[in-house]
Amino acid sequence: MLRVAVVGSGPSGVYTAQSLVEQTAVPDVRVHVLDRLPCPYGLVRYGVAPDHEKIKSLQNNLRAVLEHERVRFIGNVPVGEGALTPARLLELYHAVVYCVGAARDRRLGIPGEDLTGSCSATDFVAWYSAHPDAWARRFALDTVRSAVVVGAGNVAVDVTRILARAPEELRPTDVPAAALEALAASTVREVHMVARRGPSQGRFTTKELRELGTLPSAGVALTEADLALDPAYGDPTGLPAVNRRNVEVIRGWATSSGAEQGAGTRDPGGGHAPGAEPDPGTGRVIRLRFFLRPVEILGAGGRVAGVRFERTLPDGAGGVRGTGTYEEIAAGLVLRAVGYRGAPPEGLPSDPARGTVPHAAGRVLRGGTPSPGEYVAGWIKRGPSGVIGTNRPCAKETAASVLADAHLLARRAVAPDPLDAMRSWGLRPVEWPGWLAIERAEAALGRALGRDRVKIPDWEGLLAAAGSSA
Repeated sequence: MLRVAVVGSGPSGVYTAQSLVEQTAVPDVRVHVLDRLPCPYGLVRYGVAPDHEKIKSLQNNLRAVLEHERVRFIGNVPVGEGALTPARLLELYHAVVYCVGAARDRRLGIPGEDLTGSCSATDFVAWYSAHPDAWARRFALDTVRSAVVVGAGNVAVDVTRILARAPEELRPTDVPAAALEALAASTVREVHMVARRGPSQGRFTTKELRELGTLPSAGVALTEADLALDPAYGDPTGLPAVNRRNVEVIRGWATSSGAEQGAGTRDPGGGHAPGAEPDPGTGRVIRLRFFLRPVEILGAGGRVAGVRFERTLPDGAGGVRGTGTYEEIAAGLVLRAVGYRGAPPEGLPSDPARGTVPHAAGRVLRGGTPSPGEYVAGWIKRGPSGVIGTNRPCAKETAASVLADAHLLARRAVAPDPLDAMRSWGLRPVEWPGWLAIERAEAALGRALGRDRVKIPDWEGLLAAAGSSA
């Protein structure tokens, strides 16, 4: 028997487990999928926007793997913190595959970034997704009329869309009660999504971008001056397919709205047409801005009051250069969505420049040499890139390396029962029945609140619910 620990129960971890147990070359591989949270699914549970039910339904596929007879979910076991070090894991398992993602956000590195009201989009997403590390955070949405989201990827689009949605649109989702209440009380009416480069270089997917123009309670406004700066905007035919489609969506909004001043006409269907201004005090508007680089977050009384941007121009080499011309956007909330950075568990080697673990085909390298029994997959292996499906080939490559090494790994002596050892070290593992108890408790909470299902947002509540399975 080959006993493997997979650290992380998001897509990369579950796909790794699947690749290990569904192959036939090495019989009787047993996989424990470990997670520091008592809940599985990683960013599918805590990163996918609550109004993206189709993507969230991927949990059903991940669930099928975690219910495989040779796979076992073990939550509430933080690796690299306290007792459960990488060295100790190798006492329990023949091989350990780290699939811990990229948990840290990148900073802007500009003055004013630490003012009250300046936050990472990562923290905002964790808050409305009920991540237990974020349950105590507060966002003063009821004192803000204008928000700035810095970034041009899917996370920027997600938080922009959530800020622009009316509360009744979020009630059918599993947003935690406190977050839904805060979003319902929000006074945000303008959301500026700002990118330092042009629309042809946006990192968002076309499906996500297009959703901004379909919100019943918000319109999209564009500035023709921004769009005209992009040399590919007038003729996107030479762009990669995704970028070309993005430009076509934005061109469609500009054409329908006459985007010179960022205004447009009312949609006879009832909502705001793309480019339309909102009704004063009731509707919302999303303003897409391009070729603006943040240089300072402005404050008043210790709180965010706006953002100062420098106008940029294409530099001819795929980047941008500053022009020395500046513009300020008034705002009471700033969310940075400029990328993620990996943070390997304490005890693993790291590449500080890339935020990844050095590896060769998934084999962890210590001093340039493969470390027996240690592997990586997912973002901590390749960096924060790609979509959920990108994790499949990445996981398969790492699983192939584990299986190729199986004849050597199986010779290592390991403890007879990993869970007994974990408990002896003071840990309180939550197994699959505990997770099922959490699911039942969240369904009951939803019924009590007159909703379908509502996430439990705090550690105490999750562990209490998990304990009810005993």
